[in-house]
Amino acid sequence: QRFDLAPSLLGRVPRQPHRIMSNKLNSAILDKAAEDVLAFSSGETINKNGADLQGKKRNFVETVEIQITLKNYDPQRDKRFSGTFKLPSIPRPNLKPCMLGNAAHCEQADRIGVAHMSVDDLKKLNKNKKLVKKLAKKYDFFLASDNMIKQIPRLLGPGLTKAGKFPTLLSSSDDMQEKIDEIKATIKFQMKKVMVLNVAIGNVDMEKQQIIVNTQLAVNFLASLLKKQWQNIGQIYIKSTMGPSQQIFF
Repeated sequence: QRFDLAPSLLGRVPRQPHRIMSNKLNSAILDKAAEDVLAFSSGETINKNGADLQGKKRNFVETVEIQITLKNYDPQRDKRFSGTFKLPSIPRPNLKPCMLGNAAHCEQADRIGVAHMSVDDLKKLNKNKKLVKKLAKKYDFFLASDNMIKQIPRLLGPGLTKAGKFPTLLSSSDDMQEKIDEIKATIKFQMKKVMVLNVAIGNVDMEKQQIIVNTQLAVNFLASLLKKQWQNIGQIYIKSTMGPSQQIFF
């Protein structure tokens, strides 16, 4: 079964090797799983393995993630992989950015309601590890103006890098809102020592079709990173933050 990208999506997906490859996900199983994830999160009853499960609507927007177990893969011996991919629909729109900017960028951030800090604000932290750690915890990601990015290690020390949140460069010609949306839509697969990968591909406020397309693109991209592609993928599950997992690949 082949999954062809809609023409409207093609222009928005980064070019990747093996991007349009044979899609091994069964579309009927994925459709049903996405439907159940959304139904459960809205408080409806779903049937799983012959048992009825009563859903519950939460007072926050649940994230929908996929959990992928690898097989025939030795994290000690096989080459580690890492790759980022921009999804057509933003999975986590509520991620909080912070602009570490020059005067123009701070003014622009102010206009669009984005938190911002100037060089003087960063100097006030005085490289205090606790304060830098607190800053890294407060925001999900950072942007920095080109004249600021080189100064960050000197101003803040290694704190943001250690937290995995070193800023993304925002050049003077970039549109800030577009850059923020691009970062929010980008997922990352990185092989560490465990054989299970989790990645956010959506949220329960999305349409079912957006979740399906994001899932198919994310899994196809992961397969393209793996040495034996689909032969390295064992099982795939999809679930919302508080919901039960649904298996979509066996």
